[in-house]
Amino acid sequence: MNSRLILLPLVTLATAAPAQARTETAVLAGGCFWGMEAVFEHVKGVKDVVSGFAGGSAGDASYEKVSSEGTGHAEAVKITYDPAQVSYAQLLQIYFTVAHDPTQVNRQGPDVGTSYRSAIFPQNADQARFAKAFMSRLNGAHFFKATIATRIESGKFFPAEAYHQDYARKNPYAPYILVNDKPKVAALKRKFPALYKG
Repeated sequence: MNSRLILLPLVTLATAAPAQARTETAVLAGGCFWGMEAVFEHVKGVKDVVSGFAGGSAGDASYEKVSSEGTGHAEAVKITYDPAQVSYAQLLQIYFTVAHDPTQVNRQGPDVGTSYRSAIFPQNADQARFAKAFMSRLNGAHFFKATIATRIESGKFFPAEAYHQDYARKNPYAPYILVNDKPKVAALKRKFPALYKG
């Protein structure tokens, strides 16, 4: 991975400027949701990040069931953001270059299984079109050494249990967080200083 992504021309979502402040949501999966949440909590314009599960049914949306790798869910985060402060394009830049490795198939770091897959769950047709075009540009530019494995999927988002929320912030010295997630937050600060918030 390198920093060329920041220089790639980006397609913009065609939306009218609102008269009042508004928020939008993005749902992204890329391995353990602790690290994804930790990264996006440090992005300016992001109002809330919730760890949870996407792509399966409500009845199976629990950590115990999803960990069995038979429910079809992916560990994911629901990001609520102010598009006047951070764009969907910028969120995807962070997602692809900092939050996870999009070339990994059904794994991230030490975590293996379909629940750790790389997947985008668009919340509207604009996001779906944009995500497809974004990935096409990255693959066309050979930004990564391997082909992007990220899938565009549909499905509802279900929050995870309370003990998973803000896990990295509440457990900053847990070995898993120190090894796998703290470096991602540091990379966010280094690669996207204008978007980083402490």
